Amino acid sequence: MEIAIRNIGNSKGVVLPKPFLAQVGLDGQATATIEVENGSIVLRKPAKSVRAGWAAAAAAVSAKGGDALLMGEFGNLDDEELGW
Repeated sequence: MEIAIRNIGNSKGVVLPKPFLAQVGLDGQATATIEVENGSIVLRKPAKSVRAGWAAAAAAVSAKGGDALLMGEFGNLDDEELGW
């Protein structure tokens, strides 16, 4: 399939068919990563953040009461002698 390369100001652009984006999982994405590999332009889904979803997962655990301390509060008796 051939697509047109269009002028967009001082740049160039292409419109990617939605079925192509859906086939590779990019149809719901707002961004993608782009690289040149062996003379080809390659689009990829952006890498997820290392901690993506942690806040929502922690909120769900907390809502179910699953965030209680396992050992309770305890202190170190010798901490008062330490000089900071």
